[in-house]
Amino acid sequence: MKGTAILVKEDQNMAFIENVEHSTFVEMKENSGDSNCNCKLDNKMVNYGKVSPVYWYEDEVDWDYGY
Repeated sequence: MKGTAILVKEDQNMAFIENVEHSTFVEMKENSGDSNCNCKLDNKMVNYGKVSPVYWYEDEVDWDYGY
């Protein structure tokens, strides 16, 4: 199952990562609150820094809606 991971960074900026496997989201959630949120996306290790909280949206975000 794929969806969108929503990460709230330390400076209150948000990162929306689409097309993420739920297992990768679970890994992100386990790393949230740590100084480095590391996960593997598209066969590359990515460091998002400190993120907390982390949310899951079981679909793609409709960006045309007007966010």
